[in-house]
Amino acid sequence: MLKKILVLSLAALMLLPLFTACGKKADTPSVYYLNFKPEQDTQWKALAKVYSDKTGVPVTVVTAAAGNYEQTLTSEMDKKDAPTLFQVNGPVGLANWKDYCYDFSGSKVLNELTSPDFALTDGEKTLGIAYVLETYGIIYNETLLNKYFNSDFSTVKSVEEINNFEALNTVATEIQANKGALGVDGAFTSAGMDTTSDWRFKTHLANMPIYYEYKAKNITSTDEIEGMYLENYKKVWDMYINNSTVSPTSLASRSVADAESEFKRGRAVFYQNGTWVYDSLKKDASGEGLEDSEFGVLPIYIGVSGEEEQGLCTGSENYWCVNAKASEADILATLDFLYWVVTSEEGTAALAYEMGFVSPFKSAKPAANPLVDIANGYIMSGKTPVSWNFATIPSENWKNGVGTALTQYAAGKGDWKSVESAFVDGWKKEYAAANK
Repeated sequence: MLKKILVLSLAALMLLPLFTACGKKADTPSVYYLNFKPEQDTQWKALAKVYSDKTGVPVTVVTAAAGNYEQTLTSEMDKKDAPTLFQVNGPVGLANWKDYCYDFSGSKVLNELTSPDFALTDGEKTLGIAYVLETYGIIYNETLLNKYFNSDFSTVKSVEEINNFEALNTVATEIQANKGALGVDGAFTSAGMDTTSDWRFKTHLANMPIYYEYKAKNITSTDEIEGMYLENYKKVWDMYINNSTVSPTSLASRSVADAESEFKRGRAVFYQNGTWVYDSLKKDASGEGLEDSEFGVLPIYIGVSGEEEQGLCTGSENYWCVNAKASEADILATLDFLYWVVTSEEGTAALAYEMGFVSPFKSAKPAANPLVDIANGYIMSGKTPVSWNFATIPSENWKNGVGTALTQYAAGKGDWKSVESAFVDGWKKEYAAANK
């Protein structure tokens, strides 16, 4: 009897390490996804619940606040229960986190990519997988734009004529001068420069002068940006802030939600953003928003020779990485979750129909998103897509420096030379700091 008790006691002791303080088995596999996209927070959490209900594997989704992903990731990675799944924005982001990135080589999810071009590699290792291809440009309200075309004061009479900066600027200034007659508050939505919105200009708009400089020099990255097209950058920024729903002096506190609301309520004709905002702009139960037939998208023209053949900005800055420092059980659970997301009926439907993603996977469904259809139309018509060269920007500090300079310039507290300095001198400084 004593022997039996001892055996049972030993067995109980052996089981103790398998339980955590919260009662969960220590070796129970789980997934923790630190999501980058606030606009898809609800959809990711719903999809995670479906998977957990089917498999019994806990999947937690936490979404970082807009503009704070790197800061949140750094904080979360220091915790005991760190994310098992996170994202980097391209080669520069990978350089910061590659020690935490598991090698996807040989995994089933990697085999689902339609092209190796959609993976981030380091030597023979595959450390990141793109999960969405996106496009951005200048979204417009077709109903409002047609109202302008049919007015007595318009000198541009069709969207086909808006194929260069001069034409776009003419349209913007004429709409602004006659905004009362058109029933709008401005040609463009507010170019907000708070942290939820400034990425549209210090990153996405900044891509335009970077793209054309790289194209002129036939390069794909650089340790020193020359700033060959910064005057063109200035022209576009001036057009945005001087033909807007709000005064340029108020931009520091304006958010992406402000711009979204202005566009959705028909208070502005143009809105620089991308395919990912469709769900936020389409007509909702209250009646606000656009019908699918009302959406249009123009390229971001900056006044460069030959831009009539330019298409929209297409690429990805969204690459999944699996935390190599997680437990083996959690790594395998995370890989299984990703494979299910990109191959199952539930996962592919959520990506395409609920999140509106164009995903580079073999089983991907076509996205139910008119902005995606418009983007594909530019490619089919032979227009040259603008690549996402902002993935080569040396650091977040560089972006923040440019963003601050743009905001001060708009408020009349700084001149354009400050923007040029932040762009050129800041690039050299930040590249050197990141490549010591």
